[in-house]
Amino acid sequence: MHIAEVAIRRWQLTLVLFTLLCAMGFSAFQQVPRAVDPHFSMPIVSILVSQPGADAAEIEQTITKPIEELVQGLEDVQQAASTSSDGSALIRVEFDWSGDPDQYFNDTVREVTAIRSQLPADLQRLQFEKVRTTNASILQIALLSDTASWYRMEKYARDISEALGRDKEVREADIFGLPQPEISVSINSGRLAELRLPASVVVDAIRAGGADVPAGAVTSGARRFNVETGGAFRNVDTIRNLPIRSNDGSIIRVGDVADVKISAAEQRVKVSHNGKRAVFITANQKQGTDATKLRNRLVEELAKQQKLLPADIKAVIQFDQSKDIRKRLNELARDFGIALFLVLITLLPLGWRASVIVMISIPLSIASGLLAISAYGFNLSQLVVAGFILTLGLLVDDSIVVVENIARHLRMGKSRSEAAIDGTKEITMAVLGSTGVLVFAFLPLFFLPEGAGKFIQSFIGTIVATITASMIVSLTIVPFLASRILKD
Repeated sequence: MHIAEVAIRRWQLTLVLFTLLCAMGFSAFQQVPRAVDPHFSMPIVSILVSQPGADAAEIEQTITKPIEELVQGLEDVQQAASTSSDGSALIRVEFDWSGDPDQYFNDTVREVTAIRSQLPADLQRLQFEKVRTTNASILQIALLSDTASWYRMEKYARDISEALGRDKEVREADIFGLPQPEISVSINSGRLAELRLPASVVVDAIRAGGADVPAGAVTSGARRFNVETGGAFRNVDTIRNLPIRSNDGSIIRVGDVADVKISAAEQRVKVSHNGKRAVFITANQKQGTDATKLRNRLVEELAKQQKLLPADIKAVIQFDQSKDIRKRLNELARDFGIALFLVLITLLPLGWRASVIVMISIPLSIASGLLAISAYGFNLSQLVVAGFILTLGLLVDDSIVVVENIARHLRMGKSRSEAAIDGTKEITMAVLGSTGVLVFAFLPLFFLPEGAGKFIQSFIGTIVATITASMIVSLTIVPFLASRILKD
């Protein structure tokens, strides 16, 4: 029995499947994560190294070359490239795209960390980063103030960053634009001269106060007390109160001979928002999350944090990725409406009934494509939207041919059911052949290797799934609707 005959004879089942497809397509549209670009893992690891004061040649010789030679010996490495500059270096390692990116990252961290003792002792930073398509910020906030100190700006920026980072779908929330904090100690040379003390006594006192030495405990009766000895300074007052022994045996403190205060180091990179001094707070999403829903939650959290800001500090949204997503979806809706209008115009010679049948096949085919996207695990990105727009002109071809042939059989005097079955049977092979040519034209692109293939998989998958769905709809739903709607 032909598939069209099954759809017509057992119309109750066809009607149920028709309704189910519409419901599942709408549900998939609501549930598929939205993002600007496709989400996929990349087998690329970046190693960031920082050694202040070293020139590019020194970093190249003592850091970059040892790390680069090490990572080139790892399994499945395709290439390793490095860039050395004054004070820093970047080593980028690319592995085989058919392997596990997480395993490659773990191998790189383990092997490079193992030679840490062979690298310069004053190496300040050795950082490993995965290259992800989700590295683009979903939301960027600018914290503005012309009068607040950097210390206050940092405090409120960290409060907002921690609040945004508590969302389970936020991978990380970072702060950019803050200068490196430092504590300045300005020695009063006149006061030291009066006490006949050299400036080195202040340096020695600070060095001794911040040194880590083994701690112990004191037992008094049945009680035991821990002893704190040195370590990192927790506040400025601790430094001011460090003792210095004078020549006459009296005890003076660092604050008596020096001015101790918190300041900012030289700021090499400055950020601004509309010409105003700013600090940027960015939030990045985890892979497979819905950017639009996450953005709404982050904006709600930001509104709560804005109420806690003082009058001289203001927080504004500088970048919102969801705007691009809404723009792409609006373009799809516009093109979808244009396609329906053009189909209606071109099919009017066949009658409004035939036009309605063909127009119904368009949303059904797109609904099937959305189900396939959801099953593949793709998100609703700009490439998926582009795939739907491209197929709008292709997915109506099969339905138009089937409806026109059924109308021809009706003019031959056949009943609606008989004309729908015979008309569909007559051109089934032609529909299969024309759809097969389109599918096989795009299908090889689905298996492109490396990054290019990963990036366009959702685009090709959308086209193939939607065109295939249009063929199935034209051989089942269209004959069923024709048997009910077309006139004898």
